This record gives sequence, structure tokens and C-alpha cells, in this order.
Amino acid sequence: MIKKDFVKTKKNLIMVGDKVLIDLDQKQERTSTGLYLPPTVKEKEKVQSGYVVKTGPGYFIHDASYSEETWASEKKKEVKYIPLQISEGDYAIFLMDAAVEIEFDGKRYLVVPYSAILAFVRTEIVED
Repeated sequence: MIKKDFVKTKKNLIMVGDKVLIDLDQKQERTSTGLYLPPTVKEKEKVQSGYVVKTGPGYFIHDASYSEETWASEKKKEVKYIPLQISEGDYAIFLMDAAVEIEFDGKRYLVVPYSAILAFVRTEIVED
């Protein structure tokens, strides 16, 4: 038996399939007249934005020769995915209706299916 006092553990959130973990952009927005909108007003908007924290592996490619009975096959086949276009650090613009709010390690995140992402901004370093 292992004593829990001596075992160090770390939680690691793994995204599945085409899901994207987003840290909602909570900074206050200003209206055209100069008024600041509180986060509760902004959350009711249909289109939201935030930074991509993690992504799933992508869309599963079904292999007809892949055996559902993994115990029957001596050789384990590699699962293949079509990767997502978006990656960690990108700024995503997505439909809020498709998002699911979760809390992980005391921080609030949104899990968004890839199909709900409308566009994203990727910052690149350019040389002159």
C-alpha cells in the first residue's frame, strides 16, 4: 500500500476529439458611448472570444480494419486523427450557445466544439 503523504500528483485536463478549452476573455469592454460593460452583460452575447488553452487531438479517422475487440488483436493499431487547425495560444471567436462552462483547479473555462469556432487570430513573429 502506498502512503498518500509521499505521493505527489498533478491533475492534467485532457481534451477529447474536436473539443477546445478556452479561457474566456474577461476584460471589460467599452460601448460606443464610452460606458464600460460588466462581465455579466458580455456573457449574454451570442459571440464570445478567448484564448485557446488546450485542444483535443482532432477528428477520429475510422479505419475499417480496426478491430473493436482489442483483446482479439495481438498487434495494437495506432489511432489516427485529422488535426484541428486551431492551436494553443490562438485567440478564438466562437458561438457561446455551443460552449459548456467547467471549473478546473479553481479556474473557469469553456469547452467549445471545433464546429462552433467562427474564426481565430494567431500572432506570429515576423522579421523585418
